[in-house]
Amino acid sequence: MKRRLLYLLTAGLFLLFAAPLHAQRWAVKSNLLYDATTTLNLGVEVGLAPKWTLDVSGNYNPWTFSDDKKLKHWMVQPEGRYWLCERFNGHFFALHALGGEFNLSNLDLPFGTFSALENSRAQGWFAGGGVGYGYHWILGNRWSLEAELGLGFIHANYKRYECGHCGEMLGRGHKNYLGLTKAALSIIYIIK
Repeated sequence: MKRRLLYLLTAGLFLLFAAPLHAQRWAVKSNLLYDATTTLNLGVEVGLAPKWTLDVSGNYNPWTFSDDKKLKHWMVQPEGRYWLCERFNGHFFALHALGGEFNLSNLDLPFGTFSALENSRAQGWFAGGGVGYGYHWILGNRWSLEAELGLGFIHANYKRYECGHCGEMLGRGHKNYLGLTKAALSIIYIIK
């Protein structure tokens, strides 16, 4: 798992640093919605052209909560953005990919997304992609706020276990999901 995370982060950083660096604007961000779920996250966005940026975010949740509830996961989400006015200002459309691994148990996810998790544990990987729309508000010279929603597809492969630390394996499965793939309300610091 750690080796795959290292490969994905290295690939994302390569994409960011492969862009020409002269006269570019950079942004560092944190998604407050992920923060609310105790998921550590950090995003970096770089200007590629007057109306194009590349955003790469990484998320990590290592915690086990009371009653053996787990939302453990890591995820990398690269995204290309087209800005309607100018980059880092106003409306944008996006195309994103996502991938990672998870270890979830004793969760009641909204809309019956993964109903098997209410009484068992699932561990596996996921990958997908989607499209998004967002808006960026400039708060000051370097600070901004951004909101984005994305819709798309996710495929997950997993093994199901009885609840508990070392529960017996109940079987293997996969899940295909079509719906919300990104929700962000991010606080941003612009690096000029």
